[in-house]
Amino acid sequence: MKELCIILFILTMVGVGIYSKRKVKSSNDFLLGGRNMGGWVSAFAYGTSYFSAVIFIGYAGAQGWEFGVPITWIGICNGIFGCYLAWKVLAKRTRQMTQRLDARTMPEFFEKRYDSRNMKFVSALIIFIFLVPYTASVYKGLGYILQSSFNISFNLAIFFMALLTAVYLLLGGYVATAINDLIQGVIMLVGCVLMVLYVVNHPNVGGLSEGFTRLNQLDPDLTSIFSGGSKTLPLIGLIIMTSFGVWGLPQMIHKYYAIKDETAIKKGTIISTIFALIIGGSAYFTGSLGRLFFIDEASGVAVMPGATVEAADSGMADMIIPIMLESTLPTALMGIIIVLILSASMSTLASLVLVSSSTISIDFVKGFVNPKMSDKAMMIMMRVFCFIFVAVSYLLAVEQSSTIVSLMSLSWGVISGMFLGPYVFGIWWRKTTKLGAWSGFVVGGLVMIGGTILSNEGMLPSAITGPVISSLAMLASCISVPVVSLLSAQMSEGHISKAFGEEKSL
Repeated sequence: MKELCIILFILTMVGVGIYSKRKVKSSNDFLLGGRNMGGWVSAFAYGTSYFSAVIFIGYAGAQGWEFGVPITWIGICNGIFGCYLAWKVLAKRTRQMTQRLDARTMPEFFEKRYDSRNMKFVSALIIFIFLVPYTASVYKGLGYILQSSFNISFNLAIFFMALLTAVYLLLGGYVATAINDLIQGVIMLVGCVLMVLYVVNHPNVGGLSEGFTRLNQLDPDLTSIFSGGSKTLPLIGLIIMTSFGVWGLPQMIHKYYAIKDETAIKKGTIISTIFALIIGGSAYFTGSLGRLFFIDEASGVAVMPGATVEAADSGMADMIIPIMLESTLPTALMGIIIVLILSASMSTLASLVLVSSSTISIDFVKGFVNPKMSDKAMMIMMRVFCFIFVAVSYLLAVEQSSTIVSLMSLSWGVISGMFLGPYVFGIWWRKTTKLGAWSGFVVGGLVMIGGTILSNEGMLPSAITGPVISSLAMLASCISVPVVSLLSAQMSEGHISKAFGEEKSL
């Protein structure tokens, strides 16, 4: 049954790719779907790009083990701040300004908003380099679930999914991605509801009330309303990074570029929020019950996969959810859950690959090497770099031993830490200057990279985790941009009017 679900999933994805190929006639179609995507499609594209195997496997499992039920706050805040507030604050402004500036990528936006080719070059370089670890983390999550469910090698599982990503994306670009996202989003909603029902009613849990009681017996902190003590700051860091980090990620902002009109934005805001609350809440709540499936009978201690009773929390955190689901769900439902995780992950992968390939093709090659490149040549170039990016990410996933959480924190922290301030202030505040934007780049990047180095050297308190450093980088960027902008020379009124149109001064 699991095999049949996978086969149907693959055939659907490839079929959509073939169908979408007919609709892709220009680079604008390949990258943005002609800027004509409706509310439902855009909302599901945003939601499925948001939640991938990284969330279901790495975050829900590892962080659910660490924090217990309080980890569910991440899913709730992802819906409120990462979706609803993000769409309300960013979607309309992004769509309007990128159309006025004729910007198709985030580096193009930075170049045209701040009149700086160097900013375009630096941001394009950062995107390509640091989206690779994020993509690798998604592949790792896929590899773990396929390895656990089908007993195939980790490397083969990743290779197969990398190949599938390349095939359907090369065929249909963003159109194929968006249509598949809609189909995959429905699968995710159904699968998540069923997953929670089966896990909660499994004998290891014994129902909602009994499950909380058993967790409380293991550690009262696992059932508290919010984590206290030394766990408070790490949990806050996770919430901020995963909820506000998406405000500065190019693969998420890309959805606003492509949406059709304001009516679609209003619809997309509500749909994406409901989607996130269901998916995020389900994933993290399921992960919070993980300890109940790994209790050593002799000692009564929860022992993480690959660990010992003496070191119960130092095992293979990324394998918690795969093993837990494999032992919990009936074969038919496990097939649906696998497709759920594949759906979430393939959507995220497609977005990452599309954004990265366009960054190289549009922002590097056409922007600096060959400005007169034809549209047809650029489409070929984007497809070539799609393949290259997939290959590089695959190699990193195979060779990198870091956990999924570590890889994702690094990627989100650097990119959002550098881009969040310059992007948000750039679309909202006319007085944001080129120097102010550069300060956001530099300060956010230094905080993230410097903090990561210090953390790896053991020079920071244990509570200062990767997500906490990522959150501090984003905060630093958002503080430096307005401060430096007020102290530096303002950009010309003509340039600002081109970006903001006829709006009143802010």
